[in-house]
Amino acid sequence: MIDPRLLRDDFSSVATALARRGYDHDDLAALRDLDERRRALVAEVDRARAEQRSASKSIGQASAEERPGLIAAAAERKATVVDLEKQLAAVEAEHFRRFAAVPNLPQAAAPDGVEGDGRVLRTFGDKPTFDFPVRDHVELLESADALDLARAAKVSGARFAYLKGEGALLEFALVRYAIDIAMRHGHVPVIPPVLVREEAMYGTGFLPTDEQQIFLTRDDDFYLVGTSEVPLAALHMDEVLDEAELPIRYVGYSPCFRREAGTHGKDTRGILRVHQFEKVELFSFVHPDLADDEHERLLSIEEEVFTGLGVHAQVVDIPVGDLGAPAARKFDIEAWLPGQDAYREVTSCSNTTDYQARRLKARIRRQEGDNLLVHTLNGTALAVQRAIIALVETHQREDGSVAVPAALQPYLGREVLFAR
Repeated sequence: MIDPRLLRDDFSSVATALARRGYDHDDLAALRDLDERRRALVAEVDRARAEQRSASKSIGQASAEERPGLIAAAAERKATVVDLEKQLAAVEAEHFRRFAAVPNLPQAAAPDGVEGDGRVLRTFGDKPTFDFPVRDHVELLESADALDLARAAKVSGARFAYLKGEGALLEFALVRYAIDIAMRHGHVPVIPPVLVREEAMYGTGFLPTDEQQIFLTRDDDFYLVGTSEVPLAALHMDEVLDEAELPIRYVGYSPCFRREAGTHGKDTRGILRVHQFEKVELFSFVHPDLADDEHERLLSIEEEVFTGLGVHAQVVDIPVGDLGAPAARKFDIEAWLPGQDAYREVTSCSNTTDYQARRLKARIRRQEGDNLLVHTLNGTALAVQRAIIALVETHQREDGSVAVPAALQPYLGREVLFAR
C-alpha cells in the first residue's frame, strides 16, 4: 500500500508515477478527496467524544434542577458520536479497499511499456546448438517415464503432472542445489505454511489485485499461496525489528498454487504453466537505504543458480506496465528453451520498497529517530518445473539422454539422465 500522505504532500508526482502504470488521474484525485474526508471525520469524532465526556462530567457536578437538561444534552452528544463513528467506519472501510487496489510507485529507472517491452540488460551462458532434431521437455521426460501428464489429467484435470523416477530425483537435486547456493549467501532456509489467512494475502499485495489467480478453500477461508513470498513476508507481520538485526534473509521452499486464469489455450503442453509447482524463493527484509543494492544482490544469486546449470538466458528489466501491484521494479531471467525456440521466464526478482511492510506493519526500531517501515524484496531462486524444462532441453543428447551439469552432479549422483 502506498503512503496516503504522498497524495496530500506531492499529488502531482504520485499521479505522474502511477500514470506510467495506467492508473487514472481522476481516480487518484477521488482517492485524495476520500482521504481528506476520512481525516476530517477523525477530527469530528475526536471533538464529539471530547464534548460527550465533558457533558457527562458536568452532570455529576450539577444541581438536581440542572441535571435533566444536562442528561438530555449528553444523550444528544452520544447519539452524535455514534452517528459520526458509523460514518467514519464506512469511510475507513472504503479508504482501505480503494488504497489496497493502488499499485506501488514504479522506480524512475524502470522502463516504460507493457508486457513484451522489457529491456534486455545482458545475457549469460552459451546458446546451445544441435546437429539432430531437438526434442522438447515432454518428449524427453515421457520417453524416460519421468513425467506422466495423462494420468495427472485423469486424477486432477488439466495443468497437473506427475514427476516420476529420475524426474522426481531431478526435482530434489535442483531444490537442494538452489538452497545451498542461497545459504552460502546468508539466507536462512525455511519451510513455510502454504495455507494462509486473508491478512497475509492482503499484506503482501496479492489481494485484491490478483484474487482471480488464487485458490481459496471452501470451508476454512484459507488461501493456497501462489508463492512462498507470502508466508515469508508475513513472518514478521506486526513486528518491530531492531535496526541491528537487518538485513534478515530467508530462502523458502514450498509447493505453489495458481489458477492461471486468463491463460486458456496458452502453454497447455507440458509443465511450463501448471496449477501446482514447487519453488525455492529468496526473501529479504532490509533498511530502505540498502534496498536497491539488495535487489541487485538477489538477482546475482538467481544468475549464479542458472549459470551453474549451464543454461543460456537473458536478464530483462520489466516495464512498468507489466509489474505486479507490489513491485516498484522487477528483473526477470528468461532462459532459452530449445524445444520452444524462445526465451521464457524462469525467475523474477522484485523490489517492493515499503508497499508490503505498510500493510504488514513491519517496522524498524532505530537507535535514533522514529521507527520506519522496513523494505522487502523477493526473488525466485528456482521454479522447479521451469528449471527442469530449461535443463533437459539444453543438455539433451541425440539418444534422448540428458547430460547433467557438473554443479548438479553431486546432488543427483549421476552424470547422465535417462540413459538408454
